[in-house]
Amino acid sequence: MRELIQVLKAVSDKNRIRIIKMLEQKKMCVCELSAVLEITQPSVSKHLSILNNAGILKDERNGQWIDYSLNDEIINQYAPTIKNIIREYLNSDPTIKDDLKKAKNHSRKDNCKK
Repeated sequence: MRELIQVLKAVSDKNRIRIIKMLEQKKMCVCELSAVLEITQPSVSKHLSILNNAGILKDERNGQWIDYSLNDEIINQYAPTIKNIIREYLNSDPTIKDDLKKAKNHSRKDNCKK
């Protein structure tokens, strides 16, 4: 039951849902997510850590950046199901649509300092 609660808590935040929806489209780093969400990088990092610990995300070093993407591995039995449910919903939500448009137009070179 602990794993289910961890996954449900991970997706119980608006910004974490927004992150999941953006990462359905492409890999992104903290600075890119921060620019789209318009919240601080430490806040984004905390959200990413929670999603990562729940088995929803994975991270991969790319030079000096860490790219985040949805995790296709089954870390626990609940994460894939919840992730698939989220994938099916909110696609017409105005905030999600705006985030996806911004994410598509934002690039690492525009938002991240070396």
